Amino acid sequence: MSPADPKTVEARCVRLTAKAKDAAAIAPVVERHTLARGPNDLLIEVKAAAVNPSDVKAATGLMPYAVFPRTPGRDYAGVVIDGPAGTLGRELFGSSGDLGIRRDGTHATHLVVEADAVVEKPKTVSWEEAAGIGVPFVTAMEGFRRAGIPKPGETVLVFGVNGKVGQAAVQIATWQGARVIGVVRKAEAYEGHANAPVEVIDASATDVAAHVREVTVGKGADIIFNTVGDPYFQAAHKSLALRGRQIFIAAIDRIVQFNILEFYRGQHTYVGIDTLGLSSAATGDVLRDLGPGFASGHLKPFPIKPNAVYPLERARQAYVAVAGSSRDRVILKP
Repeated sequence: MSPADPKTVEARCVRLTAKAKDAAAIAPVVERHTLARGPNDLLIEVKAAAVNPSDVKAATGLMPYAVFPRTPGRDYAGVVIDGPAGTLGRELFGSSGDLGIRRDGTHATHLVVEADAVVEKPKTVSWEEAAGIGVPFVTAMEGFRRAGIPKPGETVLVFGVNGKVGQAAVQIATWQGARVIGVVRKAEAYEGHANAPVEVIDASATDVAAHVREVTVGKGADIIFNTVGDPYFQAAHKSLALRGRQIFIAAIDRIVQFNILEFYRGQHTYVGIDTLGLSSAATGDVLRDLGPGFASGHLKPFPIKPNAVYPLERARQAYVAVAGSSRDRVILKP
């Protein structure tokens, strides 16, 4: 950083110059760019940044509002090297719906972001773990904020329970004292952290709705977090309790048959969550709601495997790993 102008820094940034036809064709380069902060911004030295499926989808044209050229990346953890009074040296993490999509993002040595967008990094969490919290936990928490925070006595049914958003939903729901049932597409145990036992249903071998009705004495699930979308729509619909809420974050074929009579007689609520619509500041608000959970240990960051951490110069390999449906949380470390 130049002593003559402490508000600028020369950063090494991963750059995507144009849309790629598929994940294998993504061709990032590392360039040097001068970053400057505004009066209410922070200049952050990035210690770690996560690679999300949305980063790869945007690179291949599946996010029509993604601009080119740009630096990808929505999630980050780092230390403030310049900012308003009292911010210097703070260890922070954050996420965003617009970073890396509509404006330059986190896959770089440095980042400029609004001061109200960041959250203090818990001391017990590593840089890599903090960078991996972002999108999955924000998606899960925003879903519950919109549908209603789970309560003791409620049953939460999570489809795609071993995905990262599914695991975050389990952590939050069990932190709040709800009962959680998970659904998987083939026989496997729940892989993540939880604050209470999680029953898992193998959808390939069990009628999900019938089983949920049986174990809830006919009531059904109060909240359904459907992280997969249409393949589970009917099973989820049949599993909903009276006044139950179903949260959607994804779709595959997009179109489903929808029984309006059952919907209104069941007094159901459907909630759609798209965290790409959240600004950095709005995302910061969601992360702050999660802070007490991480501070108390009820919420735990995803484990980061050493072979899932890449330097900026190997960004392409990191993107390909995420495109290949890696269950590992993939991290870029400048």
